[in-house]
Amino acid sequence: MADDLRLGLNLGYWQRGADDATELVQAAERLGYDSVWTAEAYGSDAFTPLAWYGARTSRIKLGTSVAQLSARPPVTTAMTAMTLDHLTGGRLLLGVGASGPQVVEGWYGQPFARPLARTREYVEIMRKVWRREEPVTAPGPHYPLPLPGGLGKPLKLITHPLRDDIPVYLGAEGPKNVALAAEVAQGWLPLFVFPEKIETMYGQALAGAGPDFDVAAMVTVIVTDDVRAALNGVKMMLTLYIGGMGARARNFHADIVGRMGYAEAAERIQALYLAGRRDEAFDAIPDELADGISLVGPIGRIRERLELWRKSPVTSLLVMGPRDEPTLKAVRDLVLG
Repeated sequence: MADDLRLGLNLGYWQRGADDATELVQAAERLGYDSVWTAEAYGSDAFTPLAWYGARTSRIKLGTSVAQLSARPPVTTAMTAMTLDHLTGGRLLLGVGASGPQVVEGWYGQPFARPLARTREYVEIMRKVWRREEPVTAPGPHYPLPLPGGLGKPLKLITHPLRDDIPVYLGAEGPKNVALAAEVAQGWLPLFVFPEKIETMYGQALAGAGPDFDVAAMVTVIVTDDVRAALNGVKMMLTLYIGGMGARARNFHADIVGRMGYAEAAERIQALYLAGRRDEAFDAIPDELADGISLVGPIGRIRERLELWRKSPVTSLLVMGPRDEPTLKAVRDLVLG
């Protein structure tokens, strides 16, 4: 249970030329938000928007939620992170994640097998790069350095990092991956959190986390008097993630909803969505699921439901949804007082 929640703004993907959130990010910084986060899938990358916003701010931390492992070799991510951390005065929070087989194999042409082992190896190599204690070597099997049988030799990062311990967060949904985050990372970035259930779902996985481990939960926040419309907005997002963001035989988002106690509903939602019956898939999303993972409604209702998050292991709320300064301020007042 967190005594004080930190507050971040999650912008998600940068999608179009007009989607410049500079004024929103600057407002968040003025209002005392701790961090701003950007994402990537198979469109915009996560780092370039952060460089843009970092050049126009001075305090707010800059997080990737998340940079995909298969998009870059570990040394490339380490170099990118080091450069951005230097240019922004040590403000980077590096969130990385394995993504899913559809993106990894379909977009990057990389094998998805053994994501936990790959993640561990990836993080270890990045930290070797930043520490600069010796030329970087790694035995593999996923990222062997130097490449066996070739002409390469171990190399050391030319530039001295501003910080040799850039904070690493893992985007993780399965209990084993969450346990890995607790072991090797400074934080965990869960996409869907049902605060009353997180202890039951992940308590054992989080048992190895240190006292400063940051559970930075992404949560949709919609301030409105129309609770029904707000819940429908959350349900639209869940319809896509449960129904279509994954292969029929392997959908991590559907799996996590199942572990929340909605396995039968998740199976039905996915089946309807993949059959092209998307309106029925939407209708199959339980209201209590949409309500449980979000903070929606009038200020008083959100304030009441916020107490469930304060009583959970969550330590940072990364809010998704606010797109204007008055709403940012209202959320700030609710969370930070």
